Amino acid sequence: MAFLADVLARVKPSATIAVAQKARELAAAGRDVIGLGAGEPDFDTPDNIKEAACKAIRDGKTKYPPVAGIPELRAAVAEKFRRENGLDYRPEQTIVGTGGKQILFNAFMATLNEGDEVIIPAPYWVSYPEMVAINRGRPVFVPTTLDNAFKVTPQALEAAITPRSKWFIFNSPSNPSGAAYTRAELKALTDVLMRHPHVWVLTDDMYEHLCYGDFVFTTPAQVEPGLYGRTLTMNGVSKAYAMTGWRIGYAAGPVELIKAMDKVQGQQTSGACSIAQWAAVEALTGPQHFIAERRKVFEARRDLVVAMLNQAKGLKCPEPEGAFYVYPSCAGAIGRKAPSGRAIATDEDFVTELLDAEGVAVVHGSAFGLGPNFRISYATSTAALEEACARIQRFCANLR
Repeated sequence: MAFLADVLARVKPSATIAVAQKARELAAAGRDVIGLGAGEPDFDTPDNIKEAACKAIRDGKTKYPPVAGIPELRAAVAEKFRRENGLDYRPEQTIVGTGGKQILFNAFMATLNEGDEVIIPAPYWVSYPEMVAINRGRPVFVPTTLDNAFKVTPQALEAAITPRSKWFIFNSPSNPSGAAYTRAELKALTDVLMRHPHVWVLTDDMYEHLCYGDFVFTTPAQVEPGLYGRTLTMNGVSKAYAMTGWRIGYAAGPVELIKAMDKVQGQQTSGACSIAQWAAVEALTGPQHFIAERRKVFEARRDLVVAMLNQAKGLKCPEPEGAFYVYPSCAGAIGRKAPSGRAIATDEDFVTELLDAEGVAVVHGSAFGLGPNFRISYATSTAALEEACARIQRFCANLR
């Protein structure tokens, strides 16, 4: 359609949202579907956080908030970074947006010029390259491998950097692979970045509190203080506090960048929902004990899913260190025929046939830039996961 902006031709719809919507539609039509596509905790928002929102309503805190966030939340964000990450940010170095997605989008809109390059390890969250493209940048993908636990190497990062590189996106634990970088692995990457002072770091720490076993989370500016002045550290309340629908993300970075993002947001959405912001204040400053309790549940689910998928013919599933996703390879299924008689030539074929034959909705790996794999979200009940994995095992056993 000639009326539409040319840039939209470079942007694809979100594959994860599409899978979740298709699963909902099939279920509404009476189909027995287990949806494992959504990256959303199945736990409810804690009661103290809900009560803080209700109190904000009763207290009349329902007017337009400041664009960059209410002072109480910006102070809570600064304190969170100090307490949990050893990062010293002043409240004026913070910004609050309508979800982490807006934080990322505004950062790109405020900084990217035509042709600027953004380095993105693959597999990647589906929205990263689309946000870059819609803001006139050029995504530069750095593939990883299953054998290297889906982690980018210092050598690969070094090779991807050019004079046009503006940002390096770093997501640990990762969506979609669940891979998380140790302090030593992260230090090797930050050593590369210290040799290239024109490259800024955009770190997506949304899954910070979902690390398993003895793994210790670290973030780039914490590991390498020399990067503090060119790092935007992004996080949010969606995953750790089960507040996906409240739509609150936040970040901290250099004042000049925060001011630029504030300018963008002021002409875009203005401040995030005032009621949700007061709920987020309670999330960051209130009781935190439930995070560890829920993390144990997620870890048990991870162990179940990894074990059952590795018993499925033709699948290979590494054990991730964090988040609530697994990213198994379905290379052993490529070239075989599904129960429908159709050939499986790609990971997208695999997930399409799996949904058709067994009613299990997952997301194909090529949507995340690396296949043949698929992503499973285990942020759902143990019973549903057991049934879904049993169906996947049956589907794989029936391939010919």
